[in-house]
Amino acid sequence: MSSRLEIWLAALLAVAIGIAVWAAHRTPKPPEEDDRASTLLSGPQGSRAVYDILVRLGRPVQRRRAPLYAFTGDSLRPPPSPAPAALLLVLDPPMPLQPAELEQVVKYVRQGGAVLSAGNGGGILRCVGWRLQPDRLMDDSIDVVRPSGLGAGALPQAARTLVQRSRDSTRLDELRGLVKHQAPSRNACTGFVAERREPLLYAANGQPVLLRLWYPGGGSVTLASDAGWFTNQVWRETDVPVVVVPLLASPQGRRGRIVVDEYHQGFGSEAQSVIALSWAWLRQSPVGWAALQLLAIWLVWLAVMAVRFGPARDVVERRRRSPLEHLEALGAGLESAHDDSTAVQRLVAGLQRRLSVSRSGPTEAWLEGLELAVRRPEGRAAVRRLRHLMQERSGTDGDRVLAAAQAVEDVWEELRPRSTRVPY
Repeated sequence: MSSRLEIWLAALLAVAIGIAVWAAHRTPKPPEEDDRASTLLSGPQGSRAVYDILVRLGRPVQRRRAPLYAFTGDSLRPPPSPAPAALLLVLDPPMPLQPAELEQVVKYVRQGGAVLSAGNGGGILRCVGWRLQPDRLMDDSIDVVRPSGLGAGALPQAARTLVQRSRDSTRLDELRGLVKHQAPSRNACTGFVAERREPLLYAANGQPVLLRLWYPGGGSVTLASDAGWFTNQVWRETDVPVVVVPLLASPQGRRGRIVVDEYHQGFGSEAQSVIALSWAWLRQSPVGWAALQLLAIWLVWLAVMAVRFGPARDVVERRRRSPLEHLEALGAGLESAHDDSTAVQRLVAGLQRRLSVSRSGPTEAWLEGLELAVRRPEGRAAVRRLRHLMQERSGTDGDRVLAAAQAVEDVWEELRPRSTRVPY
């Protein structure tokens, strides 16, 4: 390897170490606090507590991660399909419902379904003819009149209250963003008028905070002015669950699923891919940053080691000895030591081991029994020859050891187990 190449490799290694050190000291930005009222979020502003409470109460809950275009069709299926939806829960999503989705929600209510909308409800609040006061979220809040049956429980203040829109607000220009330039006859919210109102909770100024609207056919829409009443922190620190949990059921007593809209919270099915979640974890977690640094160092090392520098080296070929060469080497060693008897005894012991025979008893007696066990004349002759070589005391030029080795091989060929084919 040339000196110039070594310099380049050292420089590359120094750059890799510098990048790793810089990345290690770089503190990843903490994730911004997510204020979406989603049942998939367990932070202070999330609504995971609503889902957990419903599950503990034994109520069937479904997190819907698809649009509401076919909500009426897939929630009122006849048996034996899954139970129809008894309540649609929309917790002030940041994404508004499309006109076709609002049409499905209106159709669902007219068929007797129940909807619970918190905050603007993605456009449901405006569709039913109500608005929030003030329109924008302010720092000031207003006290809530405590229900008589609550006792000494504490309820949080409401950030906004519900105010009915004027009759002129039902014009098409006031429903901008919901109708998308459709004619009034095609707007599902135009003729959607409640037959009676049921206030559930008032603020200190006399305006409703929780309101239920009843529609012909038995359907209802429950409005909650403050979506913060459904967050984890409020449910942990106040007695809001005592007031809100009864609302998380069908007012008509229908049995069915409680469908929570998560699609308009930004948790669509396409947003939950494993690759996207893994990449977000790698970028935001300190452990993920460490994994990325190790991966970068491993890639640099792999790139350096994958390149062969210089010509291929000549490798000395090393060939293993065959069993016959080992036998010849053993015979030559014993012959040089003038110990032919030991070599013959070792060969006979090897034959016994290969035939899985215990070494108890004299070898002469075993060879006599072996001669009687061999069927073919050639095999018996080989055993007799081996007995004769065992009885000899010396040989000339190593003939005794070689003859014993040949006799052992003949006996082995005669007695070794042979595989037989199974007839078909």
